[in-house]
Amino acid sequence: MGIILNLETATTNCSVGIAREGRLLALKENNSINYSHSEQLHVFIKEVLDEASLSFTDISAVAVSKGPGSYTGLRIGVSAAKGLCYALDIPLISVATLQSMAHQIAVTPDAYIVPMLDARRMEVYSAVFDSNYQQIADTKAEIINEDSFNEWTQKSKVHFVGSGAEKCSTLLDSPNLTFHPKALPSAKEMSALSWEKYAAADFEDLAYFEPYYLKDFMLQQKS
Repeated sequence: MGIILNLETATTNCSVGIAREGRLLALKENNSINYSHSEQLHVFIKEVLDEASLSFTDISAVAVSKGPGSYTGLRIGVSAAKGLCYALDIPLISVATLQSMAHQIAVTPDAYIVPMLDARRMEVYSAVFDSNYQQIADTKAEIINEDSFNEWTQKSKVHFVGSGAEKCSTLLDSPNLTFHPKALPSAKEMSALSWEKYAAADFEDLAYFEPYYLKDFMLQQKS
């Protein structure tokens, strides 16, 4: 039936959606600075299934946002997705977090989309997409300065999407720039992307799949 459960936990937004062949049937999400994923994720899963009048046995696959993003958030989402896939004997799909963020806006044919997530200090996780949502620059972690993204901002209009956009707005100054700092990764945009992967049988190895952290996780000790 092509019913896919989509889980997005890469940031403070705990987001769960259920979709049939790429069409969103139900969505439940909450953005909390306290990272309430461990308490809310499974509650939201049950709620979207109930809203769509579906049961766990109706699910064809589980899709999870694979990062980059919060180490803890990604671990919670991937662990839940793997557990469901194993219990239900269904495939696991991963969706790049920045890719789904890029789909939150529509731009003119000559413009670029730069989804970005706030990292530590002046650092962001980012990638660059064209107006057709094709990725044209690698995902990377970088320190923002006055010359960041010149390759793109000097060519055409650039839309910065996500929590990292606010950092850029304080340093970058050009009439070509538009900032969308309130955009958060959501299971809503995952629906069409996960359906494309399901139709192509593009599945992850359930035993070996790991989130895309981009950087090594570092434990901070209290002084």
